[in-house]
Amino acid sequence: MSTAPVRQIGILLFPDAEELDALGPWEVLSFWARTWPEDGWRVFTFSEHGGEVRCAKGLRVRVDHSEADRPALDVLLCPGGAGAGAQLADEARLEWLRRQRETVALMTSVCTGSLVYAAAGLLRDRPATTYWASLDHLAALDSTIQIRPDDRFVDDGDVITAAGVSAGIDMALHLVARLASVERAREVRRGIQYDPAPPV
Repeated sequence: MSTAPVRQIGILLFPDAEELDALGPWEVLSFWARTWPEDGWRVFTFSEHGGEVRCAKGLRVRVDHSEADRPALDVLLCPGGAGAGAQLADEARLEWLRRQRETVALMTSVCTGSLVYAAAGLLRDRPATTYWASLDHLAALDSTIQIRPDDRFVDDGDVITAAGVSAGIDMALHLVARLASVERAREVRRGIQYDPAPPV
């Protein structure tokens, strides 16, 4: 039995976060971590103050931790949604993200979460993507960003950005492949029966 320390993936929630931006990756990553604990990963949710968070479409989520009591992060996932817009001019939130950049090995975002990363200066001179309707906004926040409008997600080493909403599921499966193996990611995809075939 492995005695290696468990590595931690934290999914940040905030008021008016887009539900699927966070819960799509949660489904992928928690299924992986719970089904194959020997891989050595744990997934948790957290918010600034802990307790309950009301998301963009009204879903209320009781998070696992507050910022004050959460474990140290190996991977951070920031969703988007209406609540992300309020963070673009929130210097305290942007400075918090810059501090995470110093200690967190892998920063990830879904949808307009990448706009907040851009506002914090984390995407300077990097390729990145976001929700299709926010691509121009991403470019306006930082003209050095190499916009990838056709990519579901963009892996630039220590930063990964995903396009809108459902693209977070693809990004999370990529994370499993990267942090464990392609075979494990395929097992997770089969386990959650994720076989995209839109009916319309």
